[in-house]
Amino acid sequence: MLSTQNISLQYGKRVLFDEVNVTFKEGNCYGIIGANGAGKSTFLKILAGTLEANKGSVHLENGKRMAVLKQNHFEFDDVTVLNTVLMGHQKLWKVMQEKDAIYMKEDFTEADGIKASELEEEFAEMDGWNAESSAANLLSGIGIAESDHYKTVKELDGNQKVRVLLAQALFGNPDVLILDEPTNDLDLHTITWLEDFLLDFKNTVLIVSHDRHFLDTVCTHIADIDYNKISLYTGNYTFWYESSQLALRQKQNANKKAEEKVKELQAFIDRFSANASKSKQATSRKKMLEKINIEDIKPSSRKYPVSSLNKPEMQEKRFFLYVNLTIQSMVNI
Repeated sequence: MLSTQNISLQYGKRVLFDEVNVTFKEGNCYGIIGANGAGKSTFLKILAGTLEANKGSVHLENGKRMAVLKQNHFEFDDVTVLNTVLMGHQKLWKVMQEKDAIYMKEDFTEADGIKASELEEEFAEMDGWNAESSAANLLSGIGIAESDHYKTVKELDGNQKVRVLLAQALFGNPDVLILDEPTNDLDLHTITWLEDFLLDFKNTVLIVSHDRHFLDTVCTHIADIDYNKISLYTGNYTFWYESSQLALRQKQNANKKAEEKVKELQAFIDRFSANASKSKQATSRKKMLEKINIEDIKPSSRKYPVSSLNKPEMQEKRFFLYVNLTIQSMVNI
């Protein structure tokens, strides 16, 4: 689906990536993790084509569409909110514009009629007739009131702009979805909505996030940036972190027998699998965990692999969002 071949990136003497070869498969949600400054967001930019690596290439399967959460909150200021979301599917938007331009011509020719017919067929194949209602549903789900859908983006506040850009990325069922810090400026209700959306999403997702709870909920795999490489692991962030710490303790205890190491790791996998069976994505997660190869579990080179995920302020934010939402629910009752 999406892969890299020998991706290398270096700034002066600082090497971020050294011949990275990795493949992201359909149906998986990958949490991109690494120490601060390891190049998580930079790697997403390379995949999206907004940053060129010094060496190597990115390959997206022919006919597949990639959507990226935009970071420029002013890019669509003069566009209506609904159209901004529709523009997330560039091919569909282009067909819509071409089709409308033909129908507005005063000297409509036979050639125009043939072209319009071709565009209508292409439009229908992309489910264009349901595009506006789908975009409106996304906006409403993510907390943008229907009364705001036909305003220009510049009329919205900062938090609303973030939500519109998120809806734009999610629109049209992209084959690959790239999200850099998607939960920033979202309340708990909207984060929960996004979690449910991604749990039901059938295609490939790559996420950078400092919200550990969010990664634990939606990720099926972890892509760890370490030693200038990227290694893929099955399971969510907690599984990766705890298994890597267990592997580190075993590595430090050189006298532990190999058989005991295997038994301890297998017991950990079995225990985690049982817990995962209670989650929304029970069946798929459990099948993935059953395929874990013990030899794939390796210790991280970092004492605190993603320390920012465990910052007290991140957990405190989650707690207060939950309390506020609970109070609002009680008031509404």
